[in-house]
Amino acid sequence: MAISDQVKKVLESLKDYPNVNLIAATKYMSIEQTRELYNCGIRNFGENRTDMFLEKYEALKDCKDIKWHFIGVLQSRKIKDVVNKIDCLHSLDKYATAVELSKKLEKPLDCFIQVNISNEPNKQGIPVNKVKNFIKQLKSCENIRVVGLMCIGLMTFDEEEIKYEFTRMKQLQEEIALMNLDYAPCTRLSMGMSNDYLMALECGTTDVRLGRIFLK
Repeated sequence: MAISDQVKKVLESLKDYPNVNLIAATKYMSIEQTRELYNCGIRNFGENRTDMFLEKYEALKDCKDIKWHFIGVLQSRKIKDVVNKIDCLHSLDKYATAVELSKKLEKPLDCFIQVNISNEPNKQGIPVNKVKNFIKQLKSCENIRVVGLMCIGLMTFDEEEIKYEFTRMKQLQEEIALMNLDYAPCTRLSMGMSNDYLMALECGTTDVRLGRIFLK
């Protein structure tokens, strides 16, 4: 099925969620496929790796209204290469990274805190019980703006488990929003990928990161 047809199907599934941001995760896509998504009306694009991001950033410079999201692990030595080119970071989970970002940023950057909601030892992110303290630490990073929380759902066929984790993320987001921190409004949730985004929508996500679904 053509990418344009897949985009129509996805947009149809989002029609009852007009305030949800659709981010096209282009990790497995060529520059040409990424441009095709742009031509279909998508304006938010997410990349996982610095080299792939920089390649697409340069190739699509003529698309002036693209918003670039970095959704993978941002290595310290690569921060300088991307820091003032992205509009949003979805994977902040280290204080040292926040400090380095804040030093190099020319203006405040919207960031999601990555949460290891499933407590998997091999997964990136901050454990649930340490998220609030981590966010309090970020007060010293004047160019970091915590707009929300991000998670990667558990890879399982158990839908109840996935929904439980997404619901816990929503509760945590609301708890942090109630802390009324100027630098951390935390009103958004970046959760839901091609295999589980419909469940994430039910649980209150505001940003979905979809990639493989466009290549079916």
